[in-house]
Amino acid sequence: MVFYILMGTIVLGIAGMIYGASMFFAADADSVNRRLDALTSNGGRGVTQRESESSDSVLKSPLDDTPNHLEKFVSRFFNLSAFIEQSGLKIEVSHFFFITMGSGAVLTFLFLILSPLKSISPLVLGSGMLIPFGYVWIVRSRRLKRFATQLPEALDLITQALRAGQSLSAGIQLVGQQMQEPLGPEFKRCFEQQNLGVALEDSLKGMVDRIPNLDLQFFATSVMLQRQTGGDLAEILDKIGKLIRERFQIWGQIQSLTGEGRLSGIVLLSLPPALFAVMLRLNHDYVMLLFEDPLGKQMLMFGIVMQLLGAAAIKKIITIKV
Repeated sequence: MVFYILMGTIVLGIAGMIYGASMFFAADADSVNRRLDALTSNGGRGVTQRESESSDSVLKSPLDDTPNHLEKFVSRFFNLSAFIEQSGLKIEVSHFFFITMGSGAVLTFLFLILSPLKSISPLVLGSGMLIPFGYVWIVRSRRLKRFATQLPEALDLITQALRAGQSLSAGIQLVGQQMQEPLGPEFKRCFEQQNLGVALEDSLKGMVDRIPNLDLQFFATSVMLQRQTGGDLAEILDKIGKLIRERFQIWGQIQSLTGEGRLSGIVLLSLPPALFAVMLRLNHDYVMLLFEDPLGKQMLMFGIVMQLLGAAAIKKIITIKV
């Protein structure tokens, strides 16, 4: 019975993966159209201040103004739409769901063909479904890291524009034109929102919601405070840029000091799976007791749990926030 359920899941997953891949390129145009509709609403005046305050943050609600039932259900536990948007991938939540199902189905299908361990096929199915999430996580982390490294240079451009007599909007436009992905398009989007009638504070708040970066929050907060209380904004942005560069310098020193700990963690975490693969090759019947004997199954689950706890402990030791 379990075998037929898995085969049905595989068939549906492969079909979903094909559908999600076919709709991948159409998601970009749909997203742009929705953003233009939202910005040009209210008689061409864009989003008002009251509407902006009443609307939830992009990290708490889906980006789409009319989310489907799947997005509503997922957003109760995790804002997958904002997570995908922060990675820069142009794909809808529903299409990503189909790709996830297809990934798990393909991996399970290959496992059933090549491996005699049919009993752990549900675990393989779950692992395959996590592959797209892992890919999006890696792409998102790299994109946010590039944004953080580009931010000091962007603040320098805005500072130079302000000292040259230009307005803050002109400085944001300059950053959008001169900087590359991912920082340049975000500032360009912020400038275009102002041209469509959105207030500067609202456009900055939207950019902060899209990019979870502490230094960007400092920038947005300093701009809002300067517009309310006055002061030399160029000097403030110059100090923020120096602070970011000093933080990167300290972070580099920490990475060099914790390099040995990270290498030790990789060795310790990869040794049990590697030893399991070697023993499975040398003595197959001996290793199969872990899957056939009840005590072996308990020992296997205990080993996996301890492996996860060890990974969390090592991660806690080598991670130092700056």
